[in-house]
Amino acid sequence: MTQTKAARPPRIAVRGILVHNDRLLLVNAWKGHDRLWCAPGGGVEPHSSLHDNLRREFLEETGLVIDIGAPCLVNEFHEPASDFHQIDIYFRCTLISGDPHGDWTDPEGIVSYRRWASRGEMADLPCKPDSLAAVAWEEIALPYYDALEPLVRG
Repeated sequence: MTQTKAARPPRIAVRGILVHNDRLLLVNAWKGHDRLWCAPGGGVEPHSSLHDNLRREFLEETGLVIDIGAPCLVNEFHEPASDFHQIDIYFRCTLISGDPHGDWTDPEGIVSYRRWASRGEMADLPCKPDSLAAVAWEEIALPYYDALEPLVRG
C-alpha cells in the first residue's frame, strides 16, 4: 500500500490596507526583489488576535504604527505545483505614528522596499491580489469582525 503525504493546512495571514494622501502603501513580496508588490502583513501566530498579528507585522515591515478598522477583503491563493495554500484577511488601517517616508529596517529581513502608489500607478505595478486597487479605493460593504476571546471550558 502506498502512503500519500498529507497536504499541509492552509496558512492564515493578515494584511493592512493603508491609504495615506490618496496613495496605497505597498511592500515587496519577496526578499530583495521588487517584482511583486502586496499590502504589508504576514502570517498569523497562534494565540494572538488577528489585530495583534497585523500590528506586529505592519510595524516590522514598515516601521509604522496603525489603527485597525474593519476587514475588507478575504483572498485565497495557492501554488498548484505544491501544497501551498494561503488565506489572507485584509483590514482597513489608518496611520497612528511613524514617518511614512522615513527609513526603517525590517527585523526579519524580508521586506526591503516599500512604496506609496496612486490608483493610476497601480495599473502598471505587478500586485497581488488582483483586486487590491479596487478594494483600496472603492466603497465596499465591510463584514463584521469579532475579536479573539479566551476559550472558556466549563
